[in-house]
Amino acid sequence: MDEASIIINAHLHIPLAEVEFRFSGSSGPGGQHVNKTATKATLLFNVAHSPSLTEGQRATILEKLANRIDSDGVLHIQAQTARSQFQNRELALARFQTLLAQALQPTKPRKKTRPSRTAVEKRLTEKRKQSERKRERRGDW
Repeated sequence: MDEASIIINAHLHIPLAEVEFRFSGSSGPGGQHVNKTATKATLLFNVAHSPSLTEGQRATILEKLANRIDSDGVLHIQAQTARSQFQNRELALARFQTLLAQALQPTKPRKKTRPSRTAVEKRLTEKRKQSERKRERRGDW
């Protein structure tokens, strides 16, 4: 695709036009610089109405990133560690890219496992020992 898009994985490219940035004052140290510049970057991406996403991708992202998505279906990512607005913007874009890539990776199915015979025997002997200890504590004083 063109340069004005964010590459998430081999199957998904999101145009930069679909991503919105808001800038505000950042917290933390910085002296006078922090008081007069808006360096904190908040990336906003409308997952619910993005034309770049398929229905399956949209459902997966809405499910896996539910704690970062508001009631309108907009994904919020903040970056404020750097002192410059440009660096925070780049950090937010990098986080956005990795977050979506991780969310869209298929989850491996869980393989059922059983404890080994020695593990079962060890657990049962420990239970017997503990039971014996408690039984010895009882009695007439």
